[in-house]
Amino acid sequence: MSATLTVVGLGSGNPDRLTLGIVNKLKAASAVYVRTQEHPVMTALSELGIVSQSFDGLYEALASFPEVYEAIASRLIEEAGSAPQGTEIVYAVPGHPMVAESAVSLLRERCPQAGIDLNILGGESFLDEAFVRLGFDPIEGFQLLDASGIRSSQLQPELHTLIGQVYDTFTASETKLCLMEIYPPEYEVVVGHALGVEAEESIVKVPLYELDRLGGFGNLSLVYIPANRSAGLRQRTFARLHEIVDILRSPEGCPWDREQTHESLRKNLIEETYEVLETIDEDDPDHMKEELGDLLLQIMLHSQMEEELGTFNVYDVIEGLNDKLIFRHPHVFGDKSAGDAEEALQNWEGMKAEEKRRKGVKPEELSVLSGIPRDLPALMKAYKLQKKASKVGFDWDHPREVLAKIREEVDELEEAIDTGASAEEQMLELGDLLFAATNVARFIGADPEEALTRTNRKFVQRFQYIEQSLQHQGTTVQDSSLEVMEALWQEAKALERES
Repeated sequence: MSATLTVVGLGSGNPDRLTLGIVNKLKAASAVYVRTQEHPVMTALSELGIVSQSFDGLYEALASFPEVYEAIASRLIEEAGSAPQGTEIVYAVPGHPMVAESAVSLLRERCPQAGIDLNILGGESFLDEAFVRLGFDPIEGFQLLDASGIRSSQLQPELHTLIGQVYDTFTASETKLCLMEIYPPEYEVVVGHALGVEAEESIVKVPLYELDRLGGFGNLSLVYIPANRSAGLRQRTFARLHEIVDILRSPEGCPWDREQTHESLRKNLIEETYEVLETIDEDDPDHMKEELGDLLLQIMLHSQMEEELGTFNVYDVIEGLNDKLIFRHPHVFGDKSAGDAEEALQNWEGMKAEEKRRKGVKPEELSVLSGIPRDLPALMKAYKLQKKASKVGFDWDHPREVLAKIREEVDELEEAIDTGASAEEQMLELGDLLFAATNVARFIGADPEEALTRTNRKFVQRFQYIEQSLQHQGTTVQDSSLEVMEALWQEAKALERES
């Protein structure tokens, strides 16, 4: 048998709020440990003759808070396990033992396994003072977040939000950066220090961008963001986007959106994808932001249609993607390693094959060419087909052999044209030529789609130079000769080389 371990709460900082039961517990204990001496109540306990040992030294000795909490829990279990039966060890924490006390969570998990009787006595939480001093009712909607692990995905502007454990300026800065992903820089927030503690309490309202410029952060500091149910803040949330698309497809929504199907929106999805690619080519971030939004809308609409049928919703899509990303990156989320991009790609392909096996598909029984989308643009599809065939050795040995094949295909196309072959035969010969030309891309490390895109762009620039030059001369391409346009084309080429 072992001693009893009792955890008590010291309240938010005002000694007058300590319960008589907790004071008596502290006085009668065979040993008293406190998480920290940095708490306003500690002076009052000392005046009552209560002697305690603190774990403040662990905060200096260890690198992270989780390590500190682990060490505290281990030390208390060790002390209770070796103490005489019938004695009681008390561990006192600021506030309430069940609010933001990770070591207490560890004790609740491990004490039963160690045969230690664990008791927990509540105390006034800093939440009690926050509700009173900051003046809000949690029943209106409330969330409590930890500054040391806060993420923007947790933020819900329509709820009253308290962020605790804002220990120092660095934590305040990290909190500010997180909040600014949702809230504008000028948004007013409240910083509270030592709420309810006489002569120490401080409540300050500041614009968000000044949050980490304040001093005085410590163990009793928090940040409060009042609930805001205006549409403006919710516009930056994914939940609002989901809600808007749902409204558009509802009976009270937009007639056009209601009529759409997967089939009718198919071309929109393709067009929006290419519009995003155009912004990438133009290196235009503002335009890219807009076009990515249009592409995201297509995903939302397709997901909404399935949600209406009860098959899946966009959150199922997100879950599936998250599962896939984690599974296919064992070198990031698992125990494998990848020293470079090639090793990472090998891991990805290996996990893709494992996914198929788990679904009952045997990768070794599939065609080498499987997995390429049927409706992929032809140039891109040719490139992917050739890459897959190359992996099993079906390939040329040298780019010169590919160039020879191109010449051969040119001769065959020329013969088909000269002999008056059918349009179908000529088209097939042209396809062979394009397929052979695509093969060169792999050997020179180029993406054929990108290569042709650049050539298209170059053609547009040169042709527009011709148009503009002719316009300055008071004429047009329709009224100009081929010889004149060719001369201007050569001028455009020369200007490109000079720039």
